[in-house]
Amino acid sequence: MFDIQEIRSQFTILNREVNGKPLVYLDNAATSQKPDSVLKVWNDYYTEINANVHRGIHTLSQLATEEMELSRRKIQKFINAKHDFEVIFTKGTTEGLNLIAYILTQKLKKDDEIIISYLEHHSNIVPWQLLCERTGAKLRVIPIDENGILQLNYLDEFLSEKTKVVSVNQVSNALGIVNPVEEIIARTRKNSDAYIVIDGAQSAPHFEIDVQQMDCDFFVFSGHKMYAPMGTGILYGKQEILEDLPPFHGGGEMIATCSFDGTTYAGLPFKYEAGTPNVGGNIALGAAVDFIEKIGRQNIQNHENALLEYAQRKLLELENIKIYGEKAKRVGVVSFNLEGVGISSDVGMILDKMGIAVRTGHHCTQPIMDFFNIAGTVRASFAVYNTFEEIDKLVEGVKKAQKMLG
Repeated sequence: MFDIQEIRSQFTILNREVNGKPLVYLDNAATSQKPDSVLKVWNDYYTEINANVHRGIHTLSQLATEEMELSRRKIQKFINAKHDFEVIFTKGTTEGLNLIAYILTQKLKKDDEIIISYLEHHSNIVPWQLLCERTGAKLRVIPIDENGILQLNYLDEFLSEKTKVVSVNQVSNALGIVNPVEEIIARTRKNSDAYIVIDGAQSAPHFEIDVQQMDCDFFVFSGHKMYAPMGTGILYGKQEILEDLPPFHGGGEMIATCSFDGTTYAGLPFKYEAGTPNVGGNIALGAAVDFIEKIGRQNIQNHENALLEYAQRKLLELENIKIYGEKAKRVGVVSFNLEGVGISSDVGMILDKMGIAVRTGHHCTQPIMDFFNIAGTVRASFAVYNTFEEIDKLVEGVKKAQKMLG
């Protein structure tokens, strides 16, 4: 049974007030709040274990290693990776994408091509631009239509023997649009041998992920958007590809042998995990997976879809509201503006005075904003603990902003 009040009771922060009002937290696409169970696991590591992993024979080091490797196996199951060593711990989606772009450097040459889309976060644009600068490759961008929907006929036009990388997000952080990654992958496989990278930062918290069925080469996501601590994330890569490519960072943990004459590298996953990892955070990421699985991903998806439908319907009952991507398939995000109000942050500040946390601005997606000829949007994004009553408060806040801003 899905009990929203029982779920909310697991998040102590939801009991606090902001500006004298009960907190209404609708900025989950930026970061989610953390349940007490996850915070307890994180705290228990530092108060009861606090040792480095893989490097000691003493009890605390053994415990730390066991707990972190258990977390890795939980994540393997969570995304249905074939092997646990295909799961690489990172600081988050941004580091994962930068890692991939760096280790692919030797695979690209002048005039090769990298395909991304107009819907990408800057983290899935800039690393590829840097790769183009290093190699002389060229960037090609799948356009969108007025609804924010990718125009995949351009993908077919772009794909060729020059295509070496196709990297797209599964869900747009700015608009909440769900992209047809399975179709993108199938079209790419049919027409090229490109590496396929999927940014799952906004999909992993919201619905089931199966990297084997998807048949991507890489899949990256962040822990802090799925109820885990900040500074945690995952890079999944197919075994044969990760074994073929060079390391990202050099240092401890990632070596098999090291001498002044040369170094050999450790096997997976340690080849890509140089240095001391975020042990407590990585263990807590496993606890976040436990939290999600206990509720059930289908239950989470059903609840968030209902919130989205309700929020869109209630906002569109107001006059002079523009929702971006309104007609596209979306998940958990309403990105909107008040017509005639040029600065979305003005709306955000009014809502904040009412205890309502939303995100305003370009959401690290300036090309999307340029496409719609706007500076930014107001973005309300949902998580499993949000309620319909909170949507009502958002709508009342928007009404107040309309009156105050004319």
